Parts: sequence; C-alpha cells; structure tokens
Amino acid sequence: MTTYWCEHAQLPDRMHRGVRVVVEGGRITEVTSETKPGDGDVRLRGLVLPGFANAHSHAFHRMLRGRTHADGGNFWSWRDQMYAVTSRLTPDTYFALARGVFVEMVAAGYTVVGEFHYLHHQPGGKPYDDPNAMGEALIAAAAEAGIRITLLDTCYLTGGLSADGHLPLDEVQTRFSDGSVQAWAERVEALRDSDLVRIGAAAHSVRALTGEQLAEFATVVGDRPVHAHVSEQIAENLATQMVYGASPVEHLTDAGMLGERFTAVHATHLSEDDLELMGRSGAGACFCPTTERDLADGIGPGCELAERGVPLSLGSDQHAVIDPFEEIRGIEMHERLKSHERGRFPLSGLLEMATANGYRSLGWDGGRIAVGSLADFVAIRTDSRRTGGVALGQAVFAATGADVTDVVVAGRRVLSGGVHPLGPVDDVVAESIEAVRRSS
Repeated sequence: MTTYWCEHAQLPDRMHRGVRVVVEGGRITEVTSETKPGDGDVRLRGLVLPGFANAHSHAFHRMLRGRTHADGGNFWSWRDQMYAVTSRLTPDTYFALARGVFVEMVAAGYTVVGEFHYLHHQPGGKPYDDPNAMGEALIAAAAEAGIRITLLDTCYLTGGLSADGHLPLDEVQTRFSDGSVQAWAERVEALRDSDLVRIGAAAHSVRALTGEQLAEFATVVGDRPVHAHVSEQIAENLATQMVYGASPVEHLTDAGMLGERFTAVHATHLSEDDLELMGRSGAGACFCPTTERDLADGIGPGCELAERGVPLSLGSDQHAVIDPFEEIRGIEMHERLKSHERGRFPLSGLLEMATANGYRSLGWDGGRIAVGSLADFVAIRTDSRRTGGVALGQAVFAATGADVTDVVVAGRRVLSGGVHPLGPVDDVVAESIEAVRRSS
C-alpha cells in the first residue's frame, strides 16, 4: 500500500484541498479530502490531476518535428517526408526512438499512450524472424519509460484511393502490409495484454482497405478497442464518395465498423449526416489539435460532435509538440476562433477529453482520481512563471508540460521532482533521435 497526500487535487466533482489517495494493487482504494499530511505519505505539492491519455500517437513521426514550414506544402507533401523516415527504422532503432518519445510523454504528464502502429515488417515487406518485432519494440520502450500502452496494431492493405479505385502498395508501404486481413489477425493474435499493455486494433483508413476488407476486419477484431483515421483530408472524402458513393463515415458504417469500441481519429471533415451517424453509433472521436494545425488539415467539428453525445479524446499524433495542455487548449481555442465565443467546452469536459475519455477509447478504466480507478495521476506546479497567480480550476489554460513535477502510473512514481529514472529527460530524448540519425 502507498499513500499520497496532495496539496490540491482535481476529483470528479471539483478541486479539493488536502487530498489523501491510498493505492493498493495499482488502483485507488481510498480518497479523503481536507486532510493533513501524515508521516508515511508521499507528498505531492501543487495541483494533482488525473493522468493524461495520449489517444493517438505515431512515435516515429517525432523525427519530423520542426520540418513542416520552410517549403510550405500540405499533408500529402509531409507524408513523403514521413515515409522517408521509415527506411531508417529497425526493431533496435525503433525501440531507441520510441523510448525517448515515451519518456518525453511521461515528463509532460501522459500516463497512457495509444500507439497507432503500422510499421510492421522489413523494407520490401518481408517479416522479421519475430513477425511482431516492431510492435514488441514499442511495448518494451513503453515499459522502460513507465507509461501504459495500447498498441493499436494497424491493418494496412492498399496503397491509397483515387477516383479509379484502390491503388497498389508502393515500395515504402509494403512494410506496412500483412497481405490480407486474415494474415494481420494471425500475427496480432500472438501479442498479449499485461498489467500495463493492451493490444488494440486499427484500420489505417478507408484508403488502406477495400470495402470488403473493412467488412472482414470488423468481424475479426473481437472486443478490442478499434481506431481508424477518418476524414482527415478532403481528398479522402471525395475519393470515397466517387468510388463507394458514400462518405468515409457512411462507408465505415456500411462495413460494420462503427460502435462503442470505435474511435474515429481526426474526424475533421464531417457532413451533417456523418455527425448524426457518429452520435447514434456510440463511437468516439479523437482530435489532435497541434497536428491538425501544424499540417494545415483543418478544424474539426468538436462542439457539433459533443452536442450529439460523441465522447471526444485527444492525441499528439505526429508530435509537433508533446504537451497535453496544448492539446486541451487547442480544441477550445480552435472553437473560439470559429465561433467568436469563449467557453465552448466546460472545463470539466475539457479535462475529461484529456483523461477519462482517452483512457476509455484505449480500453482502460482510468483517468479519474476516484476509488476503483487506476492509480494514474500527475502533479503540476502552481508557482511557476506560467501558473503563478492563476485560478487553480483554470490551470490547464496556463500550464505546460514543463510544469509537471511528478507522474504516478499504477501507483508507482515514474517521474519524481521532474527526474526520470532513465536520466535527464532532455538527454534521453536527444540520444533517441541521434540513434536514428546514426543509422542513416
């Protein structure tokens, strides 16, 4: 048993003072407010928040931070740069890179990550001796960083979608493909859940599987959490309409994909009919504001989805920044720019997107400081040059990842006073990037 005493803590109803949190077996067993610290308590100063969920991540995209502006361009030109990075990655270099990326996440306050994983095989498409070597590298990296992971193992079978139909895989994309839905399912079956690992599933997009393949995929995923990129680009919507006579959301509905276990990532360019289908299906949506603006993808219909009861979660996707507070602010600020009004989402709703909703979309029952919940929480400074003088209930509008001092995952402190067991976070991240650069 471990007992944490929090100077202030955000509980499900509101912020409380002097909160004692008792942890046993990785879960919260007792929460008491208005207490004094005891001799045996681990003291957490400042404001303690539920652990943040990064519901959509591509770890290897971290190599492209700060490379989207000089030559202009759009998502499709950026994708060419992203594909080039894959040539440098082996199980060893992928582990090294992901370890640094996941340590950066922990230091920013993330306690669980949904890794949208499609870099499965060797260049040319030949499997490694262990067909899951790349996925296992990500799982091992998360373990060393101290973060929970849902490996959203991704099915990727075609090279794209044009008005003439699905395209063949190109030379780079052969690394992503198992050849068939059945082969994907057989490979993924060898992966196993553990206390800090969930094995989820993803269809890369409607571009990467035919309609028949999507329908087959929907029958083999079982009770796993399922994600897919959806309507990220207008060109994707147009191609899907021309080939299938439907929007991506309508097409996924026809394939049997939408439901309570499904999360549409981005969901940027949705029609009114799409919004209604999402609301009726029980599906969620994951927005990635810092990526969507960095790649000039557009501003998604966050309020419109929320009004229809669609649970929203947040992710850092291609890691233009790794900072949950930036994602929280991003979704609210984008809505303010569209509407010319503030307070588009309640504070409680914004925090729920970044915590409990993300946990739920990744197959975990965490993201709350409450009895029975997973013991994942973070402490932030309330006296930094960013947070000093703020109303504590609105600290998410001032804090950054640099204000995170302590991170607890499964009841164990994996960041203490800003220090990670693997060493100075800046050094760990720099070493991970250098490991990939040396391999080129």
